Amino acid sequence: MADNLVDLLPAQGRRPARGGASCAQARRTEGVVADSANGMEPLDVLYEADGLPAYDLPDELRTLYGGPLGFTEPRVVANFVSTLDGIVAIPGVAHSNRLIRAGSDADRFVMGLLRACADVVLIGSGTLHGSPRTLWIPERAFPSASPAFSELRRRRGQPPDPELAVVTGSGALDRDHPALEAGALVLTTDAGAERLRGRLPAASELVALGSGTSVDPRDAVAALRERGHRLVLSEAGPTLFGTMLAAGLVDELFLTSSPVIVGRPQGDTRLGLAEDADALGSARLELRSLRREGDHVLLRYEVNPRAEELRDPSL
Repeated sequence: MADNLVDLLPAQGRRPARGGASCAQARRTEGVVADSANGMEPLDVLYEADGLPAYDLPDELRTLYGGPLGFTEPRVVANFVSTLDGIVAIPGVAHSNRLIRAGSDADRFVMGLLRACADVVLIGSGTLHGSPRTLWIPERAFPSASPAFSELRRRRGQPPDPELAVVTGSGALDRDHPALEAGALVLTTDAGAERLRGRLPAASELVALGSGTSVDPRDAVAALRERGHRLVLSEAGPTLFGTMLAAGLVDELFLTSSPVIVGRPQGDTRLGLAEDADALGSARLELRSLRREGDHVLLRYEVNPRAEELRDPSL
């Protein structure tokens, strides 16, 4: 598979060249995927469940989203974009996320909106390494709505940006990553903490969560709760997400279904939504919202594990 599959994307899904920015601007905007500069059409709302929570969204965000958005708290919310055949990542292919997203401004907008709502964004070390220039803040997803994102956070009494939490069992991290230099919470094992102690940028904080080779996702979420984070947004990859789902930690899933089929050749490493975890019978999903942007469909599910269904998977 060639590395330049991104050339197959429509022009609006590509990032134009940037120039003339100050050093500070360049650091904050490096790696940003440009949006359509307020040219995005409001999402077409096909279905919305009654009685959903609603935050005090600025008018611009309410208009683009096609209505209100909010969450009961505490809550763990996950966000993914997937091909029609369920692929969320293609290791070894440069910019595979852009290939999967297929030029959707709406997917980037919802990503930014969810970040603007969140107290903390949770990722794994694989996601960190796969995005070597990224900061997980709202404006990086959808720059033109940055003032509205900031206003939403001001109304909710939150700091300017959500905290970033990175899960790593081994402690093998790129310590020069701009997200760590900007400040992140690193959740790791005792062995990982020993490896990283004194080596992280001063703005980042290290938390050891026990022995073993991997971090128990229940301990990771508990550590975030102890810091007062009530709304956790998971942008973790399919492996960490799979373990969180199997552990019953995920309350909601936002899923953009992209009009792309990529297949999975024998021996290929393309990844589905939940990897390396058996989630069979651990959760059922209930549709809460269905929105549309062109040929893309944006779904919101509540992950609703009912005791009687978990006991009898035939239900």
